Amino acid sequence: MAAKKMHVKKDDMVMVIAGKEKGKTGKVMRVLPGKGRVVVESLNVVKRHTRPNRVNTQGGIVEKEAPLDASNVALVCSACNKPTRTGVRVLEDGTKTRFCKKCNETLDK
Repeated sequence: MAAKKMHVKKDDMVMVIAGKEKGKTGKVMRVLPGKGRVVVESLNVVKRHTRPNRVNTQGGIVEKEAPLDASNVALVCSACNKPTRTGVRVLEDGTKTRFCKKCNETLDK
């Protein structure tokens, strides 16, 4: 399966727009372009039963964030503070940058 072009990057603030976590916001911790999914901090938390190992000598039930589909999250614009769709704009120096479709503000610094 080919990697999908992702509209979000690591450390972006996103809002969940569909599913059981709808309306909640969080920071993107990991992006999985091969699967088209993102892991958002403290959202979609699941419990995993783990065996004792070198890292976790105790074992037991561990809570961790599960990936969400990238289509179910929208980037939150830092200027207008709303979930938004993004566009790509080429600047004068030839670099590409994302911009908010609602307020036309540049998202990448």
